[in-house]
Amino acid sequence: MENILIISSKSQGIDGLTKLLMEEELILPDSALSAAEGKKSALAKAYDLILVDSPLSDEASDRTAVYLAHNTDSCILLFVGREYEQQIEKTMWEAGVSVIAKPVSRYMFHKAVTYLRASHNRMRGIRHEKVKLQKQNEEIRLVNRAKGILMEYLSMTEAQAHRYLEKQAMDLRITKAEVAKRLLSTYEN
Repeated sequence: MENILIISSKSQGIDGLTKLLMEEELILPDSALSAAEGKKSALAKAYDLILVDSPLSDEASDRTAVYLAHNTDSCILLFVGREYEQQIEKTMWEAGVSVIAKPVSRYMFHKAVTYLRASHNRMRGIRHEKVKLQKQNEEIRLVNRAKGILMEYLSMTEAQAHRYLEKQAMDLRITKAEVAKRLLSTYEN
């Protein structure tokens, strides 16, 4: 995990969590002393992990954690008093927020961070696959639009249009999507 943010209204909370992170051999985190400052930071920079230490001075920490879970791709770990852990755990779990009771032992922190690292790595793979599929879909759309133009303006069949795009791509040593872009820029202007 390369980017970490700690949101805590107390500098002792930031210092304690920073110490635990350093023991896990993670990088020095960014920090925010309020929910508003933390949200602003989280929306401005992509964080792998956001630690929310309750209570926060300007907003309920569980609201902040849910907001961050819904508006970022970060793994969220919410620290709450032991007396609140069970009553909010289900709601936080449904929102995708991990909860850990305070005071936090080194062992529990290590386990939580280990699980979040695994989750983060899995999510990174899923995001990569999603981007790849979106790119493929866009290329298919471009090629289909180009085939439609060839069929409309040059009276080609779909098979002829497909073959034309493939041949142009081979002859010019570019992708079919690039051929389609060029063709679309010629005919759609």
